[in-house]
Amino acid sequence: MVGAVLAYAVVSGPPDGIMRRIVTALCGVLSQFGGVTLAFAFIATIGTEGFIVVWLQQHGIDFYPNGVWLFSLTGLTLIYVYFQIPLMVIVFMPALDGIRPQWREATETLGGSTWGYWRHVAGPLLLPGFLGCWLLLFANAFSAYATAAALLDIGGVIVPLQISRALSSEVGLNQANLAAALALGMIVVVAVITALYSWLQRRTARWLP
Repeated sequence: MVGAVLAYAVVSGPPDGIMRRIVTALCGVLSQFGGVTLAFAFIATIGTEGFIVVWLQQHGIDFYPNGVWLFSLTGLTLIYVYFQIPLMVIVFMPALDGIRPQWREATETLGGSTWGYWRHVAGPLLLPGFLGCWLLLFANAFSAYATAAALLDIGGVIVPLQISRALSSEVGLNQANLAAALALGMIVVVAVITALYSWLQRRTARWLP
């Protein structure tokens, strides 16, 4: 939702405006910033010895009053959001660019309100594109591995780390069959997402260029 709102704010400005070029370039860089490098950046910034945490401690502020949450699923979620929002901006802007100003003018000419325009015109047209982008972001986060492996323990709760643990664990017998079953499950999930994404893209293409 945050990425969609930011994309709408960017598209509302001049097509060749400096702000659009800056935001697009920045989102393009941030959406590709991942892996071990991204995990290290967060650890160096808000880790237990990160410079922000140390600076706050020097001023009497405890950044982690309830325990360190960065090296948990909460911290991983924060890091994923960091690159998922810029990615949403990049992939959702083409759908917003396809909304023609004439449609809003026609709605206003016929006595429609702003809410009516979004409820009956722009909203239904953008919904398939929004859901398609949401599926794309889900697949991107679902299959990410390097950032989580650098941040969390190898026994983390996400599926890629569970596969890695099953293949490389030194405790007990090798669980290659479990890893294969989990990998097959991921393939099925991604295949379903791909099929739904393609269907939503076809529906979007019926009205939006």
